[in-house]
Amino acid sequence: MTPDELKKRTKQFGLRIIHLIEALPKTQIASVIGRQLLCCATSVGANYRAACKGKSKADFIAKLGTAEEEADEAVYWLEMLLEAKIVKPNLVSGLLAEANELTAILAASRKTAKSKR
Repeated sequence: MTPDELKKRTKQFGLRIIHLIEALPKTQIASVIGRQLLCCATSVGANYRAACKGKSKADFIAKLGTAEEEADEAVYWLEMLLEAKIVKPNLVSGLLAEANELTAILAASRKTAKSKR
């Protein structure tokens, strides 16, 4: 996957999360979890873009690590929505799979970049 393809994929993930947040029930708990999810999920793409503009190899690796952490946090909040039975599994299963895939891709990219230092 090229950097441009991953930029597009992480942005699409953020946009899909935005649509999910809009569809959440209007409860206090859903609102709190939704806000947390919105912040980390949209941050994945922003941090990946920042990594691509890194000033050094170390900066690139650090920012990739941040993007990876944000993707993993999105997994956590999606799991919370499911396990708290706030949303039905069919609403988030694709997003959960994508968050896990992005976490794995970013982790592998960071490890590869780190090994080439």
